[in-house]
Amino acid sequence: MDSYPDSAAASLEVVLLRTFLEVVDTGGFALAAERLALTPSAVSGHIKRLEQSTATRLLARTTRRFELTPAGELLYAYARNIVDLEREVRARLRGSPIKGRLRIGASEDFAGTWLPRVLQTFHRWHPGASIELKVGVTANLLRQQAGEQLDVVFGKQCSRTADTGELMWEEDLVWAYGADQHFDSSAVVPLAVFPEPCVYRESALAALGSCARPWRLAFESSSMAGCLAAATAGFAVTPIARSQLHSGLQVLSTPEGMPDLPRVQFHAFARSDGPAVQALVSAVREVGQRHRFAVGT
Repeated sequence: MDSYPDSAAASLEVVLLRTFLEVVDTGGFALAAERLALTPSAVSGHIKRLEQSTATRLLARTTRRFELTPAGELLYAYARNIVDLEREVRARLRGSPIKGRLRIGASEDFAGTWLPRVLQTFHRWHPGASIELKVGVTANLLRQQAGEQLDVVFGKQCSRTADTGELMWEEDLVWAYGADQHFDSSAVVPLAVFPEPCVYRESALAALGSCARPWRLAFESSSMAGCLAAATAGFAVTPIARSQLHSGLQVLSTPEGMPDLPRVQFHAFARSDGPAVQALVSAVREVGQRHRFAVGT
């Protein structure tokens, strides 16, 4: 059993907290080392020093993986806030040079679920900037970006591509249906989907086709809220990112005869590498890390 010295005089160093967050967010010491431009042994040393300064075990390690201890879970929440505040202070001390209007395009699921948290973080760091937002289908937004109408687009992909977009995070795509509704696993699957082109729709149809599961188009809407309402009411099944589930929905899977879906990938497509765009992309990445979404490798 490990023992730790009295931490009464110890302090929590921001650099150690930043390393701790990277280890948890990336899921491993090697990936954290790569992100931080450190060696794995240096990362391991940082975690050891942090455990010594807190006088408690933060990670329960096995030969191949680790889990956060209860103390680690507690420190993670505080460390995220501490690191965010440290970054905010540095931005303010630099005079917050990022100003002007930033034109953003976002898919509706991103805009409705994650964008408010992103904007909150971005505004804290750069209060002098203003935002112009367009919500739509990723493919259409990218066409607008090509016409120089948008500076950056946040959208999704369900397979790895050679596109120029930067992968922010990826998460499970699931079948959602009303939590209080009975689903007949032997019946034709009623679907609620976006109009074409939509990667959720394409992935759903491909998955159903691969297992020869019959389906019918029961509800089509360009609104994510509409598709979620149809699913909640038990009118249809809709494919969504797992993070978009709410209390009125259940996940359908193999026991209900529904095939596995691929992981959905959220990308940032930037037209330039200017400081305002990079700052917003960084804020999006922070949201993904805060919720511990996987980052593709």
